[in-house]
Amino acid sequence: MALSKLERRQRIKRRIRKISVGTASKPRLSVFRSNKEIYAQLVDDNAGVTLVSVSSRDKEIDAKGSKIEVATLVGKSIAEKAVAAGVEIVAFDRNGYLYHGRVKALAEAAREAGLKF
Repeated sequence: MALSKLERRQRIKRRIRKISVGTASKPRLSVFRSNKEIYAQLVDDNAGVTLVSVSSRDKEIDAKGSKIEVATLVGKSIAEKAVAAGVEIVAFDRNGYLYHGRVKALAEAAREAGLKF
């Protein structure tokens, strides 16, 4: 029997998380997308804390425009906050989503704004 979309994503997510671990010097950039919003956070898995988080629901993000444009704004914002917090290198965690569309737009905007991964 074929896997559902959620089961497939969970399987991919577990496979990615086995090799992608965030530390204080190289946190994990985790991306979550819902049908309407997109969220990104930098996580230190060793200490179990979120260092920086940004979402499309934040006041400084203008949520007008297409979903890809909003994802680009979120990517720029997470990179700016990360650089301000002293983080330049991150491990990208796409959270089981395909590297396409909004996830790709967020990642490329974060790279252009100064993050390395």
